[in-house]
Amino acid sequence: MSSEIRLAFEHPSERAAAMATGRVLDRISLRNHIVDVEIGAFQAERGTTQRICFNVVVEVEPLPDDVDDDVDRILSYDRVTEAIAHELADERLNLLETLADRVAERILLEPQAVRAFVRIEKLDRGPGALGVEIVRSRDQVDHDAEVEEPPHPRLLYLSNGAIDSDNFSGWIDQMQCRQRPLILCVGAHGLEVPRTGHKMTERRIDLLAIEQNAWRLAAHDDRCVVVSTRTELDWAMKNGQISVWAPSKIVLDAVDGPSAAPSQPVELAVWFAATLGAGELIVIGADLPENPSVPLRAVSVDQATI
Repeated sequence: MSSEIRLAFEHPSERAAAMATGRVLDRISLRNHIVDVEIGAFQAERGTTQRICFNVVVEVEPLPDDVDDDVDRILSYDRVTEAIAHELADERLNLLETLADRVAERILLEPQAVRAFVRIEKLDRGPGALGVEIVRSRDQVDHDAEVEEPPHPRLLYLSNGAIDSDNFSGWIDQMQCRQRPLILCVGAHGLEVPRTGHKMTERRIDLLAIEQNAWRLAAHDDRCVVVSTRTELDWAMKNGQISVWAPSKIVLDAVDGPSAAPSQPVELAVWFAATLGAGELIVIGADLPENPSVPLRAVSVDQATI
């Protein structure tokens, strides 16, 4: 069997390797991702779903030396599955070729992506798999195309009194019903923390005290998940997960970081809300800062409805 025919039936990663140029690129892959979807031009394919299998390889720029195991600086696998989900949800399609092209184009909007190999197969249309495979490169994509509007979450700041309030679960119930991503922010716990007399180390200690309190909050309700990276937050907002912000990584990595110290947790939450384009920050059991950059609303710990 010639190499061309052999490669036609191998995983796209084999084709990517065979088509490699002198430029060194890394590859990430998605194998055998199966989704039930309505697709196809034949009448028998309308009004019913069938299994579609995706195999995708994305060639990406090599990791810089200082990446330091940082999930926010690589192309996450979630971005590949999200590209597939987005295009499947956008409209019903007749052709696998159209779907493959749109998935590849969306993946190549990611700044790290250089080239995408997309294979899509119908598993239920015959005794074997029927499919299409395409290759697209970054220079074939219009990077000025409209990008998906990011979510505008609601943020809820909870004082320690609010975390321990009998109203806590009720507040979460109310916010979860409002059909907008929800992120919870807290301040430091009430226990004594070490004082070093050194500005940078005390800043890290104070941020860790906030993160400890975030884990304490998460213990009150299994719906609340502690997250520390922007990648985790983006996934959570798109998938209906309630996040509790652990601030150290995002604060310390920020190019234009907050002027507020960790000892000013509401002001820190305001900065975070602004970076996310939040629609509102509700503050329970704490005073509102002056001149906020996002809409604020105060709620008392005794107030059952927010």
